[in-house]
Amino acid sequence: MFMLAMRSIRQRPGRFLATLLAAFLGAAIIMTFNSLYDTAGQSGVDSASADTLTTSASVVGGYGTLLVFFAVASTLTVNVRQRAAELELLRCSGATPAQIKRMVVGEAVAVALVGAVLAIGPAMLGGQALLDVFQDSGQVAESVDHSFGPVALMSGVDITLVAAAGAAFLAVRRATRGHQQRGRARKFLAYGALVIGAVAVTSTFAFSATDEALMATPAYGAILLSVGFALLAPRLLKGVLDRLPLTGASGWLAVRNLRRRADHLSGILMSLILFTAVSLATLYMQGVESDAVKASGAVKSVDAKNLETLNFTVVGIIVVFVCVMLVNSLYAATTYRRRELGQQRLAGATPGQVLATVGAEGLVLTVVGLFFGTVAALAGIIPFTVVRTDSVLPHQGLGIWLAVVSIAAAATLGTSLATARRVLRTPATDAVALAA
Repeated sequence: MFMLAMRSIRQRPGRFLATLLAAFLGAAIIMTFNSLYDTAGQSGVDSASADTLTTSASVVGGYGTLLVFFAVASTLTVNVRQRAAELELLRCSGATPAQIKRMVVGEAVAVALVGAVLAIGPAMLGGQALLDVFQDSGQVAESVDHSFGPVALMSGVDITLVAAAGAAFLAVRRATRGHQQRGRARKFLAYGALVIGAVAVTSTFAFSATDEALMATPAYGAILLSVGFALLAPRLLKGVLDRLPLTGASGWLAVRNLRRRADHLSGILMSLILFTAVSLATLYMQGVESDAVKASGAVKSVDAKNLETLNFTVVGIIVVFVCVMLVNSLYAATTYRRRELGQQRLAGATPGQVLATVGAEGLVLTVVGLFFGTVAALAGIIPFTVVRTDSVLPHQGLGIWLAVVSIAAAATLGTSLATARRVLRTPATDAVALAA
């Protein structure tokens, strides 16, 4: 199976580009921040600088690990679904389910290893740039030199490989197990995240306005709620589609396609929900905190500066990472529909009608993702704002929300339409023949 996995990669390397990109970005993020552990562990580093560096590495390193797993899992799920016919042929040829799993996991680990190795250079540069940010803000002494050592290297490679192996195993396992078994496990995890998230945001009212840990509880609660919504993405999408009054040929076809492909689109919808919730919750809570400190006339402590830097850094990472993976997943999913779009054109649909259908699908996905992401974020923002300022809603207005909406819409609609337009350049008969 290992030889078959290597042969598959050599024969069709293009199908693994999405996984390679996910592994590369994830390893780069993990090694960039974990290099701060190596930097903090050098001799001569003062305690305040060491605390700042280790705290930053701990918080963002955890986010990075989750992002790597979600990103690699999303790309591998699409990859396995696109290869359903190939995997079925292997089974008919005598390969056992265990052998197929080993082949898919071997492919994922090999590709992830290449991505992790390629990420070493960018991670070194990123770690140095991150240290410069902390030094410019006065949180780390100027005398501290950046170090890229064994902690950064081993954690980046190990976490990326483990995430790739685990995600590949789950992807091929989902492809071979029954839908009912998968649904029960997903539902259990989703409701568990929603319950714990609701408890977390409610417990915000047990804190006082000056507690240092005030922001942590509603922030993690909002993230857990978004995870719960994300795991329920297929159900949420189908529920919305049942009540969606889209008319016209393109609208009817878009609803039909989305309902039929709801399970396949869950990864894209998950990315939208998580991106929206984490970005809105972090940015609005940090804005409320900064305004409250400014209104009180107090000077920000080193811990407060660290938290602010971490919040903006985390949001920046999430925006870049999730947008890249969203574009990656949408590109793969739309390209995979080459045959379907070709058949629509052979049935009489014009290129404009096909693009209108794809655009309507992208619009529905965007609205659903933004809605549930916003709900999860508000569940954390409102309790935090009430406790911190006695107001119900932040005074930052809709500016942050509109910026997040614009990024999500541009990534989703832009990628879907651009990819569909590229697919439509191929004559319909050729598209059907090539995809057959």
